[in-house]
Amino acid sequence: LTGLNAVVVGRSNIVGKPMAQLLLAESCTVTIAHSRTRDLPALCRTADIVVAAVGRPEMVRGDWIKPGATVIDVGINRVPSKDPVKAAEGKTRVVGDVAFEEAAAVAGRITPVPGGVGPMTIACLLANTYTAACRTAGVDAESLDA
Repeated sequence: LTGLNAVVVGRSNIVGKPMAQLLLAESCTVTIAHSRTRDLPALCRTADIVVAAVGRPEMVRGDWIKPGATVIDVGINRVPSKDPVKAAEGKTRVVGDVAFEEAAAVAGRITPVPGGVGPMTIACLLANTYTAACRTAGVDAESLDA
C-alpha cells in the first residue's frame, strides 16, 4: 500500500478515523473527507483506495471512482425495495454507501453490501472474543490454535 492515495469518506471515531490511521500505518497518503467536503467527487477520483463510511445510501457514485481503484464500502443502509409492489408493502433492501453497480464497472476491486465488510467484522469479533476468553481463563490462545 506504500505510496497509494487513499480517501476515507467519513470522519467517525468508530470507522473513519481508525481506518485513516490504519492506512497511514501502511504508508498511504490519506485524506479524510465527509459529506460536506467541497467537490467530493473530484477528490475521490484522485484516490487509489476509497473507503466509504459516510452513512448515506449509495452516495458514492461510479463516476467518483478512479479506474482500477479499490473501493471498500463500510456502509449498511436500508432503503425501499426497487420493486414498487414490495416497496408499497414496506419491504426494504440493504445497500452500502457506494452505488455498487456503477462503481463496480469502474473499480478494480470492490466490497459488496451485504456480504463484504460485515462478515469480516463478525469474524474479527469472534476471534477477539476467543482471545479474551482464553486470557480470562489463563490459557495461552496460541497453544489452542492448532
